[in-house]
Amino acid sequence: MGARVLVAEDDVKQAHLIRVYLEREGHSVQVVGDGRAAVDRCRAYRPDLVVLDVMMPGLDGLDVCRILRGESDVPILLLTARATEDDLLVGLDIGADDYLTKPYSPRELTARVRVLLRRSGRLSAGDTAVLTVGDLRVDTGRFEVYVGERIVSLTAKEFGILAVLATEPGRVFTRAQIIDRAFGFDHYVEERTVDAHVMNLRRKIEVDPGEPRYVQTVYGRGYRMAESA
Repeated sequence: MGARVLVAEDDVKQAHLIRVYLEREGHSVQVVGDGRAAVDRCRAYRPDLVVLDVMMPGLDGLDVCRILRGESDVPILLLTARATEDDLLVGLDIGADDYLTKPYSPRELTARVRVLLRRSGRLSAGDTAVLTVGDLRVDTGRFEVYVGERIVSLTAKEFGILAVLATEPGRVFTRAQIIDRAFGFDHYVEERTVDAHVMNLRRKIEVDPGEPRYVQTVYGRGYRMAESA
């Protein structure tokens, strides 16, 4: 079973595109085109997540976010063409859970939705995944990592990095992509911080951190998960 998602977007083409991609993920999607309708539908529909455009007629997305956050802990993903630091901080202050600037990739949007739903526990057990590479297992539902039969204790950021890489073994992720996917709203993390987290992660999951089997460095590009180990 997927989640119930409310999309509030006044651009008809964008709203349709979001709906198509989210429905491909198995979610049930309802779409509204203005802020007042978003508040009313959220109260009636009680969605598991809200995708909320900032620039809408009537109530804008920030006002809608304030109202919803005063009534509910529903995860909220803001969409906006405004990408200044002040805009980001306003979104944080009023309780949004994540923030995506236009133009964006629909695949990135669906990935953000997936992460928010998992973090909030609003996906059923059947919607979570156990990612396996060799004897490394990453259980995204339980937030647990095993190497063989040994459970490994990771920080939230270490787990986020590992889950991103394990989702697509063999794919090279740049440090910027890792920050964007693993750290959510914390977009001001410096790229060298990723290296520090990877170093700590390797100490915990690799037999020989100097010769890693799982999290591999691709020099000049970033990191990837081995396709087999």
